[in-house]
Amino acid sequence: MKDKIENLAKQARESLEKVANMQSLNDLKIKYLGKKSELSNLLKEMANLSSEERPVIGALANKVRKEIEEKIAKKEEELAREELAKKLEKERIDVTLPSTKIKRGSKHPVTRVIEEIEDLFVSMGYTVESGPELETDRFCFELLNLPQGHPARDMQDSFYITDEYLLRTQTSAVQARTMLANEEKTPIRMICPGKTYRREDDATHSHQFTQAEGLVIDENITLADLKGTLEIFAKKIIGENSKLRFRPSYFPFTEPSYEVDVSCFKCGGKGCNLCKQTGWIEVLGSGMVHPNVLRMCGYDPEKYSGFAFGLGLERIAMFKYGIPDMRYLYQNDVRFLSQFDR
Repeated sequence: MKDKIENLAKQARESLEKVANMQSLNDLKIKYLGKKSELSNLLKEMANLSSEERPVIGALANKVRKEIEEKIAKKEEELAREELAKKLEKERIDVTLPSTKIKRGSKHPVTRVIEEIEDLFVSMGYTVESGPELETDRFCFELLNLPQGHPARDMQDSFYITDEYLLRTQTSAVQARTMLANEEKTPIRMICPGKTYRREDDATHSHQFTQAEGLVIDENITLADLKGTLEIFAKKIIGENSKLRFRPSYFPFTEPSYEVDVSCFKCGGKGCNLCKQTGWIEVLGSGMVHPNVLRMCGYDPEKYSGFAFGLGLERIAMFKYGIPDMRYLYQNDVRFLSQFDR
C-alpha cells in the first residue's frame, strides 16, 4: 500500500506539471482529492492493515494529501495570474487615444433668463421668494384689491380647482404672502419667479407660463425709483441700448399703473415686423402699490409706499434669443433646444 500511495503522489506531480488551464486543474483536484479519488479508496483499505502498519500508512497518506493540496493551490495561483495577465492585455485601453465626445445638455432658455434676473436683483439687494402654485382666492385676488365680483377678475380666465382654490394666475400672490409674513413691517425688496396658469394658448401666450414679480416697500418710495429700477433691468437683461416707454394703464393692485414697452431689439426702434412697425414691444406691467393692498397686508399707507412690476419670462426669452413662437419653448424639440448649448 505504501508503494501505491507513493506512485499516486508521483502521478499527481507529473499531471500537475502538464496542467494548462483551470478546468484541467479542477478535474485533477477531483481525481486526487475527491471523495471517490484513488487516495480515498486506498485509505479505505487501511482496515485490513495491522495495528503497526496503520500509523505509518496514515501518516504517509496525510503527507501525500497535504503535498497534493499545496501543489494544486500553487498551480491555481499561477493559472489565475496568467489568466488575469491575458485579460488585461486583451482589454488594455490606450489612454492616449482621443476620447468619444460626450454630448452635454444645456439650460432651457427660460431657465437662463430666470437665473440672469435673479442674479441681477440679488446684486441690487433683493431677496428671492417663492409660494404655492395651488393658491387660495384670498391671496390670488382679494388681498390684491380684487374682491368677489370685481370686473377685473374676468381679465384672467382662471383654472379653479374648488370654489376656494385655483392655480395661481399671477405671482403677485407671493407679494401678498411676503407682506403678511413680515410681522415687523420692515422694508421689503423681493422678486419671485415662478409658474402661473391661465386659459390661453397661441403663438405669444400659453396656458402655463413663467412670471417674475418684483416688489419694493419702504418709506418715500416714488415712481422715480420704479423707473430707475426698470431701466437697469432692461439694459442688463435685454440689451445696453434698450430704451423704455411708460404708458398709463390699469391694474387693480397698483395706482397709478403703467404698461412698459422696450425699444425693439431687432430694428432698434425703426419699425419692423416683430414690433409691428411701432419700434416698441410691450414687456411688463408695473405701478405704485395701491394703498388698499398696503392696508390689507398690514402696512400703513400714510407711512409706507412701494412699487411692483411683473413680466412674462417666456416673452423675455423670445426677445433675448429671437424665438418667434412661445410654443417652441415647451415642445421639447431637441433640434430647437440644442441651439442653446453654447
